[in-house]
Amino acid sequence: MDVNRRHLIGASVAGAAGTLAMSPDAARAAAQSAGSLGRDVTQYGVRPGSPDDQTRNLQRAIDDAARAQVPLAFPPGVYRTGLLRLAPGSQLIGVRGASRLSFNGGASLLESEGAGGVVLMGLSFDGGNVPLPARRGLVHCLSGRDIRITDCQFIGSGGAGIWFEQMSGDVSNNIFTDIASTALVSFDALGLMVARNTIKGTNDNGIEILRTAIGDDGSIVADNRIEDIKAGPGGSGQYGNAINAFRAGNVIVRGNRIRNCDFSAVRGNSASNIHISDNSVSNVREVALYSEFSFEAAVIANNTVDGAAIGVSVCNFNEGGRIAAVQGNIIRNLLPKRPAGTDPNDGAGIGIYVEADSAVTGNVIENAPTFGIVAGWGKYLRDVAITGNVVRRASVGIGVSVVPGAGSALINNNMISETPGGAVVGLDHARAVTSDLSVGGTQQYAQLMVGANAVRR
Repeated sequence: MDVNRRHLIGASVAGAAGTLAMSPDAARAAAQSAGSLGRDVTQYGVRPGSPDDQTRNLQRAIDDAARAQVPLAFPPGVYRTGLLRLAPGSQLIGVRGASRLSFNGGASLLESEGAGGVVLMGLSFDGGNVPLPARRGLVHCLSGRDIRITDCQFIGSGGAGIWFEQMSGDVSNNIFTDIASTALVSFDALGLMVARNTIKGTNDNGIEILRTAIGDDGSIVADNRIEDIKAGPGGSGQYGNAINAFRAGNVIVRGNRIRNCDFSAVRGNSASNIHISDNSVSNVREVALYSEFSFEAAVIANNTVDGAAIGVSVCNFNEGGRIAAVQGNIIRNLLPKRPAGTDPNDGAGIGIYVEADSAVTGNVIENAPTFGIVAGWGKYLRDVAITGNVVRRASVGIGVSVVPGAGSALINNNMISETPGGAVVGLDHARAVTSDLSVGGTQQYAQLMVGANAVRR
């Protein structure tokens, strides 16, 4: 996928598909129930464990069950197959961890177009690391409503695990491992929930919520465990992210556990009204929580970040990026440099960075090699309030742009300690150009209001 950071930087069965992850015994019972209510693949000459290709008979079984509007059960075993097409209302039910579809090759393992009401439950999709064409997933679905993929495994995909375009539904309680590109890619979602999945070992990104043009998306990405995300193709930030929202408005990213990413934990690019909250992040090597480029409104609240080049960045006022509340985050142990591929002039070792129309309140920042908090980049600063934060062990506590043309900032009621380079310092871009403004000297900067901060030297 060509995504440049700067440019693109029955009823009982349906009910069961929405349940939480089941035990193997419960999954086996569900598959048996599905078989009794509907069809069993072995009725169509499909032989679990056979070394022969089962594509033709599997396709016949899928089509017949869909026409009858009944579920199709997959008893335990390995089913070797090429491309299978899903019809509207297809419901494929397996025994979790025991019913495995092994991919022989083709554009995808399962694909659908215009098929609504699809259910995939309790199946393992083994891609065998067979390369897929560009912009394809092992499960590939276009223009469908109310798909449900739950309690499934995606292993060794040679492309994406799941590729969606114009889809709505629920992807939950699945496991993705050894994915050549991204676990789940969604373009132009129509109402998508991505929840409680485990994603470990991808080469591009963990989850991508994308749109072809800026607009409302409303996807919810919640309570996932995402680890070991590589920026395999390189680049300056379009890869190596756990969760990437691009042009997608009103996306909610909450309660995720994210660890070991080459770049960001959550990257919102031109994603207005994004909510990034209650995530636990450790060991990411660029900006942990990002809202960048042409967006309006970001809430970044109640997250913990332990290990990143920058904890939170809300930037690109020059591109129209503005309005943010950065509140109640704990950010510590920042890294002194960003990963290879990024601009060597980009900052690092910073707890929180903001530019325009933003409130930074109630955050705790510790161990920042350069700055605890920075407001503005050159003239790109407007109406920033930095209040009630705790900054400890930073080279400089708070840096604020004071170049001609820079807008106003309020810095008040913060606790700042162990900052040998100064508690509050004026900046010309990344360079300190004033003495410590917490002890005086602000009269020459009418746009600055530096109030009663508690400073311990």
